[in-house]
Amino acid sequence: MGLPAKKLKGEIVEISPEGEPHAYCSHEAGEYLSDLLGKRATIRQAKPITLPNDSEPEPDIAIVQRLGRDYREHHPYPENIFWLIEYANSSLEKDLERKSKIYAEVGIPEYWVVNLKKLHLVVFREPLDGDYATKFTLTEGIIQPLAFPDISVSVEQIINK
Repeated sequence: MGLPAKKLKGEIVEISPEGEPHAYCSHEAGEYLSDLLGKRATIRQAKPITLPNDSEPEPDIAIVQRLGRDYREHHPYPENIFWLIEYANSSLEKDLERKSKIYAEVGIPEYWVVNLKKLHLVVFREPLDGDYATKFTLTEGIIQPLAFPDISVSVEQIINK
């Protein structure tokens, strides 16, 4: 039996097994965001999203519209996604390069990557011509997601510092 896989731009890509820090951090951050956002969004952890560029990745955390039973019929589409978060250790380069371009290409407004080795949060915003126009790194403080500018997210809670 091989490794689990997902589809990125029509190519089947094997997924590395999730280590303990990855599983712990993404779970805790999902719980934190769920409490913070309440009924404003649904937090989907390690569930597929469907993208028009022949991709069906499973981001660690997808913050999506609350569409209830609609998700019995389809996974979230780009227009249903507020932002995505990936936790990366061995997959860091793929998450920072390949996935950021795939997400920007389909217009996902915001994408966060947590570098588990350095405990950094890399934020990608404003998709433009198949890439993100803005990219910055945080190690502490507060960030307001583009979709919810009135919500203050603790960087430390996301990276589990």
